[in-house]
Amino acid sequence: MITRDKIVNVISELCIKANIKLRPDVLRALKNAFRAERKRDSKYILKTLIENAYIASRDKIPICQDTGLPVVFVEIGDKAKINFNIKEAIVRGVEKGYKEGYLRNSIILEPLTRKGPSMFFPPVIHFDYTKGRHIKITVLPKGFGSENRSVLKMFKPTASIEDIKKYIIDSVDDTGADACPPYIIGIGIGGTADMAGLLAKKSLLRPLDKRNRNPLISKVEDDLLRAVNRLGIGPAGLGGRFTCLAVAIEEFPTHIAGLPVAVNICCHALRSATEVL
Repeated sequence: MITRDKIVNVISELCIKANIKLRPDVLRALKNAFRAERKRDSKYILKTLIENAYIASRDKIPICQDTGLPVVFVEIGDKAKINFNIKEAIVRGVEKGYKEGYLRNSIILEPLTRKGPSMFFPPVIHFDYTKGRHIKITVLPKGFGSENRSVLKMFKPTASIEDIKKYIIDSVDDTGADACPPYIIGIGIGGTADMAGLLAKKSLLRPLDKRNRNPLISKVEDDLLRAVNRLGIGPAGLGGRFTCLAVAIEEFPTHIAGLPVAVNICCHALRSATEVL
């Protein structure tokens, strides 16, 4: 039996871990970019980002001052045993983690009026169900410098792959250095508008060195990575070879009359942490 307190404590720990310890795959990508970069100023930026990650981990302080809006992905096995309100436990765990980790309270309760005190919660929660006895929890604190550059387009079903690639490349070009490059670009294709947005966000959870299993999609990922890096925006907008560290695409069946495409750009500080109970 998985207890309420266990969920609360795990969520709390994941919130802190995600904010202070950069994912190993992201740190590896930054190091690889540093070794390959030839432009002096851009190389200096990459070196600084790597040092920042080490200092954050060593001193247990946030990687970035924007500790994000926590997005929580919960995968529940069909044989997992719980007898409490798991959503309420997740909210309490986020509150606990952000308070104990001294993480910035960035959430306002009334988005239109901007009224109310800044809070640590509520998080955005996505539930999924699978076979097994486990509960898998992932916390993704999404900073809004990059989240603000998210885009969605409802393409006509006659749109070509080249049309879609151009839209994505133009979206990054329009973003410029606003979202703190080098970027990781998550893309969702298919489903409904909301599903495409979720797919784009979920694609950011995939290790950066893993390609989509579909050979066609994998090729599009590689094509987009090369094209985006040819934009020359570079680390912190200073030019160079690495505007983007990785592109990840997830797809879902869609209606014959539509073709939703969502782009979720993430800054160099792609943060997430996972635990399986």
